[in-house]
Amino acid sequence: MNDEETNTIPSKEGNIYDETRSNCTNGAYIIWDYETWSPVVKNMSEHKTNCELYFKTEYKESILNGMDPLLEGSLIPVTIESDGTVKKADIGSEWYSYEKKNWANAVILFDESKDYLAGEVIPESEIESYFVWIPKYRYQLWDLGQYDSLTSVDESKVHEIPILFGDYDTSDSKDGECTTPMESGSSGNCAVGDYMTHPAFLSIPSTGFWVGKFETGYQGATSTTDAEQNVNDASKVIIKPNVYSWRNINLANIHLTSYNYQRDLDSHAIKNTEWGAVAYLQHSAYGSATSVRINNYSSHITGYQANEEPTCGWTGTNLDCNKYCDDGSCNTAYPNSTLASTTGNISGIYDMSGGAHEYVMGAMTDNDGNVLTGRDSQSYSGFKGALRDGEVITTGYDWPEETYYDKYVYNTSDKNYQARILGDFTGEAGPFFIVTPPGSVN
Repeated sequence: MNDEETNTIPSKEGNIYDETRSNCTNGAYIIWDYETWSPVVKNMSEHKTNCELYFKTEYKESILNGMDPLLEGSLIPVTIESDGTVKKADIGSEWYSYEKKNWANAVILFDESKDYLAGEVIPESEIESYFVWIPKYRYQLWDLGQYDSLTSVDESKVHEIPILFGDYDTSDSKDGECTTPMESGSSGNCAVGDYMTHPAFLSIPSTGFWVGKFETGYQGATSTTDAEQNVNDASKVIIKPNVYSWRNINLANIHLTSYNYQRDLDSHAIKNTEWGAVAYLQHSAYGSATSVRINNYSSHITGYQANEEPTCGWTGTNLDCNKYCDDGSCNTAYPNSTLASTTGNISGIYDMSGGAHEYVMGAMTDNDGNVLTGRDSQSYSGFKGALRDGEVITTGYDWPEETYYDKYVYNTSDKNYQARILGDFTGEAGPFFIVTPPGSVN
């Protein structure tokens, strides 16, 4: 164990079998049974066979305070080199460091039965999906997002977001902390300067969660049109760079496809608050804390970055300042697109800005708390329920458990920024709606 000789096998908790160093004599070899935490010796001969087994302690980063990545099911820990080369991580060594803005990555293979040794290259062709770990944290509130009107952007509030990692749920009984407001429009007992556990880690209790490294693509698509499929089909999920983003799919099919993709890992469509947790971590000392370069590839291919910083915000049309193009003259493909990463290096999450128009699992409710399934019969989610115009949709899918979507109180407008949950970025990052050149606010 860590080069200390012993005659007993160390406990499974916090320890790793070192397959790269373990060996046997006379041609025998070991397959380690992780289920029973014991060796299985293969190719035994009649001659006396001796085996040496090596173990080491699993790497943990102290600043995470126990919120280190959970490796379960089909997830394989990896490191990614600057040229995109993927290697199976040696989890007994430093394979991530949030202090150094190097976020933990993992992959799922097309063939989940395949195995790789630590340090071995995993071919891109074998990878179905990439994921990045978001550790549980609390952050310091700088704005409660309670605006009476949308007037101007307060540049003085642009700052790095203070974050503390750890497995704690804030409570108003603790000094300097506050009760996390889980209902939209409510501030609970929070005040500016308090540290609040991000709600993404509370609605689905966890010490962190894995997020797709890129927008979800449609497996097998060879054109933008091929990837425009409004279907529920988990077998078509692919999350990797340089593939066509899955578009023109309604929210119900997004939910069911995501939910059924890796059920044993509790896969699901990302919620507003979970998206906010990624964005806040990006804008902390542990992320790039700067503008995330837009993916401006107009054919909607994942992992790209614009070569120039956009000079204006999105106004609903492809303005020249956004420089959308397909010919490569204005954008750069992964792995050379790190300005579009949340970390400013290859370890982060891409496609957070630009790319396809993205749905998240958030729903408005009427004044009685009933979930609204859409605006009208021409624009709704695919779930059953009441529409904002009063009509009721009786066909489609039932809404999932409430843990899988954020609820917002409908008031007089679906553009009302009073309807927000602290941590989802719609309130604290305001006031804003649509920014038009040369920077005026609508």
